[in-house]
Amino acid sequence: MTTRIVVTGMGATSALGGNVADNWTNLMAGVSGIRPLEHEWVEELALPVTFAGEAIVRPDTILDRPTAKRLDISTQFALVAAMEAWEDAGSPDVDPERLGVDFATGIGGVWTLLDAWDTLRAKGPRRVMPMTVPMLMPNSAAGFLSLHFHARAFARTVASACASSVESLASAYEHLQKGEADIVIAGGTESAIHPITVASFASMHALSRRNDDPASASRPWDVDRDGFVMGEGAAVLVLETEEHAKARGAKIYAEFVGAGVTADAHHITANDPTGQGAARAVRQALDQAGRTPDEVTHINAHATSTPVGDPAEFTALEAVFGDRVREIPASATKSATGHLLGGTGALESVFTILAMRDRQAPPTLNLDNQDPETPFLASKQPQALPEGPQLAISNSFGFGGHNAVAAFATYED
Repeated sequence: MTTRIVVTGMGATSALGGNVADNWTNLMAGVSGIRPLEHEWVEELALPVTFAGEAIVRPDTILDRPTAKRLDISTQFALVAAMEAWEDAGSPDVDPERLGVDFATGIGGVWTLLDAWDTLRAKGPRRVMPMTVPMLMPNSAAGFLSLHFHARAFARTVASACASSVESLASAYEHLQKGEADIVIAGGTESAIHPITVASFASMHALSRRNDDPASASRPWDVDRDGFVMGEGAAVLVLETEEHAKARGAKIYAEFVGAGVTADAHHITANDPTGQGAARAVRQALDQAGRTPDEVTHINAHATSTPVGDPAEFTALEAVFGDRVREIPASATKSATGHLLGGTGALESVFTILAMRDRQAPPTLNLDNQDPETPFLASKQPQALPEGPQLAISNSFGFGGHNAVAAFATYED
């Protein structure tokens, strides 16, 4: 028998705001979180890209100093988002052995790692912090959230590049279905706007170079798109069995009805242009949900704004939905937030759930001249979703050929 899984709490911090409400308000208002980077190292290192979507609320302004000092900034973001989500869920009274953590990152503690290397070279081994390894390890966020919330069922980490946090949601779904927990704290985090990552992505010609106009740089589906924009932050969903949520009288945002995870086995960085792997992930999510493509009312697309990636996603979705893909309201929210890499899927899942709640698909910024190769039903203004029950998908695809899709539906008792 399939257990119904529901979303009872959400938290988020990104370039648009330090909480879910501010993120959603600014997203729907068409605000761009993409700004010039105001760091000495940008000019000092002559970086070819000088802007990104840095989180507007710094986590060390929220956390107490002793806590922030022993966490990499990516884990700080995770904790801030998780604290909001947990409070939003009503701070559930749950047996620690029935509370789990499924969390994700694409890169992990890159700032801690490279700062420690600089310290070692400049000042010697005695000055390297003893907490360096626990801070830089990719499972740091999952481990610390487990400690903070006393989650003893499990604390697991996914690292699948930009598909990471949707994979963490898929893992949480499976763990709840298997009865391994009653509640799971799930999501993803990233803080990798660092000179080495900016230089590396720029070197592979993956980043937009619109240094003169950062706010217009992320242009999903536009003919003039020239690459993605880096972002940072975290998002968390509190996932719970329906039985447990109803027993404690929790509010329910939506039902998490299914997820699909596949691999392209095509190229370490490039999407499979045929879209076969991505299409299978969408079908898996809908099959797990027991739903059909005709029921989908909204798509939050991966849509990174790269010349090759955007058309490949359309090809994949056309294989699933046929001509109807042109009629489903679609959003490309990275145009406002930048690309949070391992944290992006969780943030976009939050947006997908809120879109269903408000019956409004978020706008896609900078869509001035839509590419005929990506003829999604998109708009620079919010789009009304149809009346009645909603079924929406959120897509995430990552380096390594990872494909992950989450499906959410309006909750009906």
